[in-house]
Amino acid sequence: MLHLRILAPSDLTDEALRILDAEPAVSGLAVMRGASLRPEGDVVYADIAREAANDVIDELRATGLHHRGSIEIEPVNAWLSRSGFDAELRTPGSSADSVVWAEVAQRSYEETELNWTYLSFMSLATLLAAIAIITDSQILVIGAMVLGPEFGAIAALGVALVRRRWVLLALAVRTLVVGFVVAIAVTAILAVVGRGLGWITIDDVTGPRPDTAFIYSPDKWSFIVAVIAAAAGVLSLTSAKSAGLAGVFISVTTVPAAGNVGLALAFGAGHEIWGSSLQLLLNLSGMAMAGWATLTIQQALWTRVSVRRARALDRVRRML
Repeated sequence: MLHLRILAPSDLTDEALRILDAEPAVSGLAVMRGASLRPEGDVVYADIAREAANDVIDELRATGLHHRGSIEIEPVNAWLSRSGFDAELRTPGSSADSVVWAEVAQRSYEETELNWTYLSFMSLATLLAAIAIITDSQILVIGAMVLGPEFGAIAALGVALVRRRWVLLALAVRTLVVGFVVAIAVTAILAVVGRGLGWITIDDVTGPRPDTAFIYSPDKWSFIVAVIAAAAGVLSLTSAKSAGLAGVFISVTTVPAAGNVGLALAFGAGHEIWGSSLQLLLNLSGMAMAGWATLTIQQALWTRVSVRRARALDRVRRML
């Protein structure tokens, strides 16, 4: 179940109410006339089954309401309502499977914002990965994977392609490129300092590392794991279930590969630079492709659901 709060100019309120009142998936509807000061107008509240959100939001957007007012979408974690239960029964599809595209797009823009927080997490995660490589610690590698913030921008690539948001695509590419370049540069600079202090030696970088050798040894499984992990991650982000994200973060080696590139640059270890760069490229390309494919399938499935809903509504209207 979702809760909509709409701030509507007075001349658009009745049209918004007509759209919501005619929708069987809406279980609750209220209006507060004159309650909105900016924009000057009314406040409309509606409870709606998640499965029908896309169609209703598209109708509201078609009125231009989002340009002159606002449409806020909030998940309802717990609710007790017979009418709400009946509305979900009347609406085809499953709440957990439904994709609210307005919500996904908003989250994608937030995740791709290039700011100091993103760069800080990216640099800290890459530094942690570099320490994991030096100490050959799988535990620290996992910590670096979880700390890395790059998955949101990778998922945004798929959202941008499927929804044709070219500005979002450019933002996601920029955030990924700048984030990894800055993180690798910071790691390389600090590795040079560590080398000068005698804390890091060439053997730490090129010597036997049985627990972390996979970072610079890409193979077919690197790509396959990236594809599976990204598909699971996108499903978690777009559905009502987000418990699978932790597993995604510790399945792909983007941040550890970046950490190894930074270390290898500090020591001029060409083999390490090449292997880790290839690992990073395989993971990023596999995740981007899987994210796009997963979202494309979801959009196709929900388009069919929307068509089914439209036909059912037409039959109901004819009966009335």
